[in-house]
Amino acid sequence: MKSMAQMKCHYGLKVRIYPSDRQKKIIKINSDASRFIYNEMVAINKELMQLRRVKLPIDIVQDRIEQLTMRQNAKQMSNHYQFLEDKRIDSLTKANAIQNYRKAWNAFRKVHATGVPKFHRKSYHWRYQTNCQYPGQKTALLTNGTVCFLDNSHVKVPKIGLLRVAGSQARLLKRICETRIGTVTLTKDSVDRFFLSMQLASDTPFVNWPQNTGKQIGIDLNTENFLTTSNGDTVANPRYYRIIKGRLAKAQRILSRRARRAKQEHRPLRTSKNYQKQRLLVAKLHAQVFERRRDFLHNVSTTLIKNHDFVAAEELRSKNMLKNHALAMSIADVGWRTFLGMLAYKAELYHRQFLTVDPKNTTQACHECGFVMGTAGTEKLTLADREWTCPKCHAHHVRDHNAAQNILTKGIIKLA
Repeated sequence: MKSMAQMKCHYGLKVRIYPSDRQKKIIKINSDASRFIYNEMVAINKELMQLRRVKLPIDIVQDRIEQLTMRQNAKQMSNHYQFLEDKRIDSLTKANAIQNYRKAWNAFRKVHATGVPKFHRKSYHWRYQTNCQYPGQKTALLTNGTVCFLDNSHVKVPKIGLLRVAGSQARLLKRICETRIGTVTLTKDSVDRFFLSMQLASDTPFVNWPQNTGKQIGIDLNTENFLTTSNGDTVANPRYYRIIKGRLAKAQRILSRRARRAKQEHRPLRTSKNYQKQRLLVAKLHAQVFERRRDFLHNVSTTLIKNHDFVAAEELRSKNMLKNHALAMSIADVGWRTFLGMLAYKAELYHRQFLTVDPKNTTQACHECGFVMGTAGTEKLTLADREWTCPKCHAHHVRDHNAAQNILTKGIIKLA
């Protein structure tokens, strides 16, 4: 049986699950165990770092280093902390927590901006990971592992049992080819909704590749319109956060007032019913903005990828752009970084080509003759200049359309 890495095609599936009260307790216990083990790994390595600075060969220091080093695996940690031996805790939950800690260190070594692993704090979000195994099976399917679908509406998970699910799994269950389930993640968000995410792998593509269209397109992302294409088409910016900003501000003021009242009366927030009701209301408003924006980005990105063989976009660094306080809210509201990520993975999924190009001078350069504004005694275009005429060839440009054409040209050059 092939491993996940040996298979050609990979896919992610996320479905909504509806656990019973007993199953919610098991998910909570596993989530707490996962967080505890991760935090224990952080604490052990912090202590080891301090102890190894002691240069003297003190026996008690060396013994402590040896003890902590031995404890850095799931079995030894369970022996040291007896509550981790609870039969409701999945053994793979412990192993995945340690593995995630080591992956965090590897990510730090590769990209220092991620920061060193830090303690995970307790929150309203629950999360833990397990794995699907195929004991005694010769072929991996969605229906014969330790995590498996029994039908279109039910999935079985170790320690939890049968769960009712709702999502897009029906299309995948119709496939009659080897499909392996890898890491499985169970989560609860701040709105008290439960989800199950799966990593899938197969040698057969998960979607049908569309026919080649012979079309190429460049897209310019901006805050005036969400995007403008090299064909001259525009997609309006829906501004989901701005629409709901007033309701959200009012709900958050009420939440702050109830939190202050609970603290004055020395009541913990987790048992304060009025606070929890308002917290759920605020969380639902945030979730509403997130889901509307995500649905919009999915629709636009899928349409672009399916209808064009090649898509070029500018490489935007939203983190740097958010430092401009005049535009920070508008930039955060459009979700450019998420959109570019969707284009990248959907291009691979649908067997298309997608590239990002350096945005330098895409707005300032004339698409017809290549003249760059700000040179030869001319002034650079400002954000207020939505249309302009090239002083060299006298071609009239709509700012965003011209930028999209420059992006497509750069993309074609980079592709070649």
